[in-house]
Amino acid sequence: MRVKLARIAHARSGDKGDGSNVGLVAASPEIYELLCREVTPERVRAHFAGVCRGEVERFEVPNLLALNFLLHDSLGGGGTASLLTDAQGKTHGQGLLEMEIDVPEGLAG
Repeated sequence: MRVKLARIAHARSGDKGDGSNVGLVAASPEIYELLCREVTPERVRAHFAGVCRGEVERFEVPNLLALNFLLHDSLGGGGTASLLTDAQGKTHGQGLLEMEIDVPEGLAG
């Protein structure tokens, strides 16, 4: 079944200069494995099309059941240089939770 990431994970984000940092934390080890397969840098970049103009890097943090994404060139110059409403990247975590992926019924909660 297709579900939003908000149903199976939570996120936290913030700014890193002209990029944002988004942590995605799985609700269980099984969901972490699913996130590792499904939430690729390419899919995250496509999800943030129009926002993220640079590369997306992904770092796996298995001891926390988390993935950390760096969205380069996604803040229009950063908090002090941009006229964007959210030049700090605080909402990028919530935005990522809107992404939908295919999840086996038993893991969807």
